[in-house]
Amino acid sequence: MSGRVHLSPPDVGQLEESYLINALRSGWIAPVGPEVTAFERDIAERAGCAHAVAVSSGTAALHLALLALGVRPGQVVVVPTMTFVASANAVVYTGAEPVFVDSEPNTGNIDPALLAALLETLRAEGRSVAAVMAVDLFGACADYTRLVPVCDAAGVPLLEDAAESLGAAHGGRPAGSFGRAGVFSFNGNKIITTSGGGMLVSDDGELVERCRYLATQSRQPVVHYEHHEVGYNYRLSNLLAALGRAQLTRLDEMRSRRRQLRERYAKFFAAIPGVRLLGEGDVESNCWLTCVVVDPERSSWPAADLAAALSRADIETRPLWKPMHRQPVYAGARAALNGVSDRLFAHGLALPSGSAMDDSQEAHVFRTIERFLERG
Repeated sequence: MSGRVHLSPPDVGQLEESYLINALRSGWIAPVGPEVTAFERDIAERAGCAHAVAVSSGTAALHLALLALGVRPGQVVVVPTMTFVASANAVVYTGAEPVFVDSEPNTGNIDPALLAALLETLRAEGRSVAAVMAVDLFGACADYTRLVPVCDAAGVPLLEDAAESLGAAHGGRPAGSFGRAGVFSFNGNKIITTSGGGMLVSDDGELVERCRYLATQSRQPVVHYEHHEVGYNYRLSNLLAALGRAQLTRLDEMRSRRRQLRERYAKFFAAIPGVRLLGEGDVESNCWLTCVVVDPERSSWPAADLAAALSRADIETRPLWKPMHRQPVYAGARAALNGVSDRLFAHGLALPSGSAMDDSQEAHVFRTIERFLERG
C-alpha cells in the first residue's frame, strides 16, 4: 500500500502536465487567454448551457451570480442549512440575509416541501426574497423536478450551487443547468480540479456578461483604466484553465472510478444492520463522495468509532457538513428545520472516494472496515 489514503485527492498525471507545459510555452501566463476561453466553452457544453465565465473559485462564482441577480441589503436569500459555509458566506457578501432550510433524508439535499412553506411564510411577512440557492450535495443533484415549480410559483429565481456535482444529472439534464445560473467548483478535492477555480454557467447571456465584467474589476472597455463601479479580481488564470481542460477530458473516466467505489461500498454495507448509503440508488450522481449514515441503535457502534478506526490506519474520513444553523458564525440566523441535517451530521461519515485510489489502498480501506466490524 502506498501512503495515506485521502478522502478525495487530486487525480492528475502526464496529460495534465502536457496541457500546462503547452500553456506555459504559449506565453499566456497572466489571467485570461485562449485556455480560459476554451475551458469556458467546454464546461458550458458539458453543463448544457449557452454561456460560461471562469473565475477564481466557486465562492466567487456564487457571489457574482447573486450580484447579477440583483441581490442587495435588506433582502433574503434562502440557503440549505446542510452545505459548506461558502454558500451562506456569498449571501452575506452582498449584504443580504441568509435564511436556512433543512434537508430531505435520502440525499441530505434541500427539502422542497419545507422550502415551499418557508417561502409562503416569508411572503406573508412581507419579506423580499431575492433568490433561492439549491446545493447539490456530495455529487447528487437536488430534486429539481419539485424545486423548480416551487420557485416559479413564488416568483423567486433559483441559483444552483453545483460545486460538488459536475458530471451529475437530474432527469437526464446536466447539473448546473437548472435555474437562472449554476456554479461549479474546481477546488483540489473536487471531481476535477484546477487547483483553485470555479465557473458560472447560464443560458442568460446578459447575466454571464455582467458577471464577467464584475469579475474583471469592472473595467470599462477603453484604452485607459476606467471604473464606474466597484468590481472584483475574480478571473481564472490561463494556466489553471489549461489544467482544467485536461481534467475535463478525463471526467467520465474519473466519475466511473468513483461509481465503482460507490457500488463496492453499497454491496459491502448492504449486509450491515443500521448502515445505509446517503443517496443510495441515485444512478445520476457523479459519486464525488460516498457517505454512510449509521443508526447506532441498530449497528451497535457510532459513525465516530468507524472514523477513529480508519484514522488509526492512516485513512482519511470526514463528518458530513455541519449545518449552518449550528455554526457559531450564523448563531441566531433564521432557519426552517425538521431535524434531518442535525441527524445526518451526528451519524454520517464521508468515506475515501477518490478516483486516484489504487488497488492496494482500496484493499486497505475495506480490510480496515472489516476488522473494525469483527472487533465490534
